[in-house]
Amino acid sequence: MNESASGVGAVRSAGGTAVGILAAISFCHLLNDMLQSLLPALYPMLKSSYALSFTQIGLLTFTFQFTASLLQPLIGALADRSPRPYSLAVGMGCTLGGLLLLAFAGSYRLLLTAGALIGTGSSVFHPESSRVARMASGGKHGLAQSVFQVGGNLGSSAGPLLAAFVVLPHGQSSVAWFSGAALLGIVLLINVGHWYKAHGLSRLARSGSPRRAAPRHHVAGALVVLLLLVFSKYVYLASITSYYTFYLIEHFQVSVRSSQLHLFVFLASAAAGGMIGGPLGDRVGSKYIIWMSILGVLPFTLLLPHANLFWTGVLSVPIGLIIASAFPAIVVYAQDLLPGRTGTVAGLFFGLAFGMGSIGAAVLGKLADHVGTETIYAMCAFLPMIGLLAAFLPNVHEQPLAEGG
Repeated sequence: MNESASGVGAVRSAGGTAVGILAAISFCHLLNDMLQSLLPALYPMLKSSYALSFTQIGLLTFTFQFTASLLQPLIGALADRSPRPYSLAVGMGCTLGGLLLLAFAGSYRLLLTAGALIGTGSSVFHPESSRVARMASGGKHGLAQSVFQVGGNLGSSAGPLLAAFVVLPHGQSSVAWFSGAALLGIVLLINVGHWYKAHGLSRLARSGSPRRAAPRHHVAGALVVLLLLVFSKYVYLASITSYYTFYLIEHFQVSVRSSQLHLFVFLASAAAGGMIGGPLGDRVGSKYIIWMSILGVLPFTLLLPHANLFWTGVLSVPIGLIIASAFPAIVVYAQDLLPGRTGTVAGLFFGLAFGMGSIGAAVLGKLADHVGTETIYAMCAFLPMIGLLAAFLPNVHEQPLAEGG
């Protein structure tokens, strides 16, 4: 593709950071996650309209997130072996289909189907777009992952606002109004696909000389630790994204709109945290950002269940800011640990993020039906203690690694 006509910007130099592509993929990540975040943001309305239990809410989240997590590692591995530049647009098309079905679903079964379609779109989008971000990084891997990630975090934080000010006043069918955003994403991703085909693949071929990979036992041990850290992070996030609004409504008797605004504050803080983690990782090392972000949030999560409404809102800011800074660093660390498997790593860890979230949402929903949301938050407050395991991560930059594709 001629980049001057692509609408997504030009590459500053053959090996430099492709700023326009990073901006385009981040914006599409914003659109993708904004549309996907409409589903959990609608939970209070859906619970009332369809007389759903917390168990059914958890299963709806499970369907959406498990569909995403099941396919992402497979798609990432397939992209490493046989790149498909236009698969990103196909993924956004799946999200569009799920969005329209969600708008007009007349039964719980159709809601589950809509969730599965949205999850499938996510499973295609995330590993390939993370791979494109690394292609366009010009060697600034942490920065590129953060720019990519911040788009998704901003999109996720917009979901509650859209639900509060658009969907709640106009009803479930108004979800269809956002199909225009999905169509815009498809157009942009087709253009990104042109750049991917014309320039991205050659960038992979020119990416640094092969260097020595980490020992196998270091890789296996590090992956186990990263798995447990992702579990800690995303089960806690599942407690926020799926049940925070219910906690605020039940514990503080706030309105649905007020609960959505509180959720927006948390998600906006998470968006800022995602932007900080990657560049800091480029400077001080991904391992130390992982350590600080997972374990550093512990004092705030321990205080949250015991705070009043004002301090609950205040505490949600550092919790979102700190815990979200981990994920770009985790992805970059794992890609450095497994050179040559960029798509596989992205698919694996985005898939794990969704998978852990889906299992956590389902289990927490079942527990919430029996013990209430207050007990759930008291229990989940201790999850960041798992961050202590970051001490066992090897320093991957002590020996040079291949950049990989």
